[in-house]
Amino acid sequence: MKALSKLSTALLAAGLMCSAQAADITVAFDADPVSLDPHEQLSGGTMQLSHIAFDPLVRFDQSFGFEARLAESWQRIDENTIRFTLRDGVQFHSGNPLTTKDVAWTLNRLQSSPDFRGLFAQFEPIKVIDDLTFELITKGPFPLVMQSATYIFPMDSKFYSGVDANGKDKGALVKHGSTYASGHISGTGPFIVQSREQGVKLKFARNGNYWDKASAGNVDNMTLVPIKESGTRVAALLSGDVDMIAPVAPTDHKRVKKTNGVELVTMGGTRAITFQLNQNTNEALKDVRVRQAIVHAINNQGIAKKIMRGFATPTGQMSPAGYAGYDADLAPRYDVKKAKALLKEAGYENGFSMSLIAPNNRYVNDKNIAQAVASMLAKIGIKVDVKTMPKAQYWPQYDLCEADMQMIGWHADTEDTANFFEFLLMSRNADTGAGQYNCSYSNSKLDKLVIAANSETDTAKRSALLQQAERIAYDDAALVPLHFQNLAWGARTGLDIAPVVNAMNFPYFGDLVVK
Repeated sequence: MKALSKLSTALLAAGLMCSAQAADITVAFDADPVSLDPHEQLSGGTMQLSHIAFDPLVRFDQSFGFEARLAESWQRIDENTIRFTLRDGVQFHSGNPLTTKDVAWTLNRLQSSPDFRGLFAQFEPIKVIDDLTFELITKGPFPLVMQSATYIFPMDSKFYSGVDANGKDKGALVKHGSTYASGHISGTGPFIVQSREQGVKLKFARNGNYWDKASAGNVDNMTLVPIKESGTRVAALLSGDVDMIAPVAPTDHKRVKKTNGVELVTMGGTRAITFQLNQNTNEALKDVRVRQAIVHAINNQGIAKKIMRGFATPTGQMSPAGYAGYDADLAPRYDVKKAKALLKEAGYENGFSMSLIAPNNRYVNDKNIAQAVASMLAKIGIKVDVKTMPKAQYWPQYDLCEADMQMIGWHADTEDTANFFEFLLMSRNADTGAGQYNCSYSNSKLDKLVIAANSETDTAKRSALLQQAERIAYDDAALVPLHFQNLAWGARTGLDIAPVVNAMNFPYFGDLVVK
């Protein structure tokens, strides 16, 4: 009880205790968004913020179907063109009306974003028909137009135009930078940002002019609180200091389930937890036998069972079952004896040293996973120097590509195999945005397969191409896939969160009903 009392005192001091009003809630995530700019970083935190303060053209439902949002209708004109019609009367938080000019401005900005440009490399500039009608045109046949549209959150072009008090472009996009857009926001979404204290709290108020009058959501005010430690998040929920938490670590599931007044909601996830192997920083990693030895040394099933408490699906590939490129034959391959033999064959019988970095508040049990992997590699003679750090410090370090092994979890933004390859395994290309999160791996055959798949509209043929790409990555040990991270949320009874959470882990808080 003393620990809970201290927690309550700390939250009170920070102004984070829940309001007595039924429709005012506090939500604790493991980390807060790194920026208010929806295009600065392609990450879970950014996407969660986007679905709170902005609206997409369309969004996924829980079955991965498409639900109309700012685009009320669409029709295919030809094999390269889909015509969309915007809802009439939608306003940004600034009061500016939403028009097709905002959509065109947004796509242009997305195509300049280091993180997002790869998603939109297939697209031509938007063709504006009138204030409410526009066409998304691709450079050739492209099977993922609608999936890509879920990532177009129209920005307020008037709000972000001109210069700020320092004479700098309000629409400037700088990764890990301090810009007008990183600290100011005007969306169309159900909530308006009221205040932000990085690393402390992010406060929202209901958008009184929100276009979706059919939504039953009744949350008036919402505060997002970053609570890094899993146990502390659960304690905050059980004590009533917060109303909802995510994620709930597997070690805390039983504790939440048996507590009156709170509920646990779980769902299978498609986020792959993996490690990059940087061939540019460690000569040994250029040898495919060494990379294969690392893969064989790691016990995926053991990590899923012991560290994740069974709340994860071990994998030997990037595609989860059901994705176009999934190949049931590409299973995890834990075999310490073979790992040692591969190292010996490669000339590293006595092992070598490596550096490894990982976040400690981004993925479920990320710190513990990193330490477990280091221990497993030590058994085959590889000495690993492990460094873990908070998410805010981790991503700038990751982008420097200075470590030999780097943890990254990836949810395929289009719910499609190709997305894994576009960002993590295709050869890095500054012009197209391919390989944005790939530090060193390059295979021209894999690149060609993914490019071909992205213009193949025949489902069976496209699946075959992506399965070939998965086989190449598997044989090359291009990455070290561990598991797919399942999802768990906790909430006090009365918050009907089951209809608003999803496998993408972007809760639709605008539709949340507090009973």
